[in-house]
Amino acid sequence: MFKRIFAVFAARNREFIRDRSSLAWNLLLPVALVFGLSYAFDGQRDEYTVGVLQVEAEIDTALHQFLETRYVRFVPYANLEDAMLKVERHQLDLLIDVGPPTRYWINPTATKGYFLEFALLQSASTATSNVIKEQVEGQPVRYADWILPGILGMNMMFSCLFGVGYVIVRYRKNGFLKRLRATPLTSLEFITAQVASRMVLIMLITTVVYTGTHLLLDTRMEGSYVTLFIVGLVGAISMISLGLVVSARVTSEELAGGLLNLINWPMMMLSGVWFSLEGTGETVQNISQAFPLTHILKAARAVILDGATFTDVAPSLGAMLLLSAVFLAVGAWIFRWEQF
Repeated sequence: MFKRIFAVFAARNREFIRDRSSLAWNLLLPVALVFGLSYAFDGQRDEYTVGVLQVEAEIDTALHQFLETRYVRFVPYANLEDAMLKVERHQLDLLIDVGPPTRYWINPTATKGYFLEFALLQSASTATSNVIKEQVEGQPVRYADWILPGILGMNMMFSCLFGVGYVIVRYRKNGFLKRLRATPLTSLEFITAQVASRMVLIMLITTVVYTGTHLLLDTRMEGSYVTLFIVGLVGAISMISLGLVVSARVTSEELAGGLLNLINWPMMMLSGVWFSLEGTGETVQNISQAFPLTHILKAARAVILDGATFTDVAPSLGAMLLLSAVFLAVGAWIFRWEQF
């Protein structure tokens, strides 16, 4: 059994490596995006963002006049330590607890926080002496630090879904799977070989791209590289498993491409690749939990930016493993060798 799996595994790896254009695309695209976006947007965040310390998900603007300030995005936070970390890294311009008494936290090196403090003190309905100020110091998280996990996750998503889903459909259409069925190879062995091949390739590519960009841009890394690698490994398995569901029965390459794009684009837009999901509606956040990429990026950014340990990211890893099990079960159940 292992010899058969290894034979298919090695054949798929050779097929990918010999396709120079695909290999170059997987290596160069994420690097170009990280460097380009870092150069274009580092240090630029047009919107004023204020954290509001409260348990409720909805912000009641009647609690304080400052909460009615225009052109300011107010985001609720239930945990003081998490919110203060955002202020420290310039991801929040100011943090406020409407009290009473009114209490706020500000980073003295944050330009936008300086102006928001004036707006807060002017709009306070109580005397300034009843407003308690606390300072939080820290270095800002650059856009390159924040976007790097998103770009790598997006590259992993496209590579896993198209590298497995589209390829297997092509195998089925040109009769390659039909010929494999005449061999002792079982469907489980074939799927295992495809998962293992894509997992090894994508982890090698992601590791090379991350190492290069990390060294050249000197991006932040607060946690463990081992934990980050485990997050990537489990994430790759979940993405590959999702690709297998699409490829299990589809016989048309055009239909496969359409279905994969139908999955890719909502996942890319609602998983936090380009922008944070904080402050979005509860419905959007609930929908995002069904996407493996959401959990990959949440865990990766926690390790890179916040120094999260394996225990801290365990819930995200558990969610990805659960999704992988569901996708693999469905894919194996509906898988077929031939077109008809």
